[in-house]
Amino acid sequence: MVETLPHELTVEEAMEVWSSPLKEDRSRAVREGYVRSVRMKVLFICACMVALFVSIVCAVGFGPVDIGLLNSVQIMLDHITGNVQDAVYDHFIWEGRLPRGLLGALTGAGLAIGGCVMQSTLNNGLADSYTTGISAGAGFGATLAFTVGFTLATGMYAVVFNAFVFSIIPTLAILMISRIKGGSPLVMVMSGIAMMYLFNAVSAIFKIMADPNDLAALYAWQLGSVSSCSWEDIALVLVAVASCGLALQALASRINLLSAGDDYARSMGVSVATLRNLCLVIVTLMTSILVSFTGLIGFVGLVAPHICRIFIGSDNRYLLAASAVMGALVVVAADTAGKVLFQPYELQVGIITAFLGAPLFLYLIVRTKRTSW
Repeated sequence: MVETLPHELTVEEAMEVWSSPLKEDRSRAVREGYVRSVRMKVLFICACMVALFVSIVCAVGFGPVDIGLLNSVQIMLDHITGNVQDAVYDHFIWEGRLPRGLLGALTGAGLAIGGCVMQSTLNNGLADSYTTGISAGAGFGATLAFTVGFTLATGMYAVVFNAFVFSIIPTLAILMISRIKGGSPLVMVMSGIAMMYLFNAVSAIFKIMADPNDLAALYAWQLGSVSSCSWEDIALVLVAVASCGLALQALASRINLLSAGDDYARSMGVSVATLRNLCLVIVTLMTSILVSFTGLIGFVGLVAPHICRIFIGSDNRYLLAASAVMGALVVVAADTAGKVLFQPYELQVGIITAFLGAPLFLYLIVRTKRTSW
């Protein structure tokens, strides 16, 4: 039997009494759904981290000289405990394959973070960390170093420093144009495309006049590779990716507002132009350092964030971390595939990522719902 309400209650009070249990149940359901959603996002990131760890172990164990998973793990444990059994294999792993795997993971993480941020801040699903012409600028710097011997530094890091400095120039030009035209996403994207074509055209002139041997070395650099690195390189790249990644993670909530549209972000008190330019500078700095060490590795910053969006949505508070792990997994797996599948040849990781990334990206475009982008 339904309990009747006392006659002294007004209609408004009666409506509030009837609706209060419904509101409480709905609020509880919303809270439980949010907790469940966060739990699934965290589980996805953890699963990707486990897969990344396994892929790094596979990268250490497999190659032209197969050491094996268990044997490679044992060699690494022996090195850590100071009980080295085989000095040759120990040096082979700790000075060759392990730094290579770690550089691949850091490179993939940095490129994926940069792509994720550029897509959100520019409201363009086709943007990545190369959108601003970073790759073309770095390629021009490397072209000058390989073809005519013009470098801004000397020593073993001459090409690296050249690529780093010239990769920043397109971004500076974009910031100047953006300041004049108001900093809209369309202006930044179109400016980046223009700078890319300009630097590529100038690079082509030097390539035409280059010596064939120099041109071959430049070609190998442009394909992208993580095969040549040292622990000093790993330390520098780690500092760059960690510091820039944490800075962007701290801006994740504001980037969420920006991805919802400039007008909405302004209504929430966000300085749109300042935030967009700040993200651009951070992404450029991180990507420039990565490109200067590894060359041009494409599609990672484009595909990895989109894969993660399918599983965890577009909340950058979780998407940045997920994209970083996914990007690291893609590069390490691609580098291992390039070593193992085409023996006695070894394909650079940039070839593998482009070969796998292009069909995968087309598949995602065709199969994924519009809301996932």
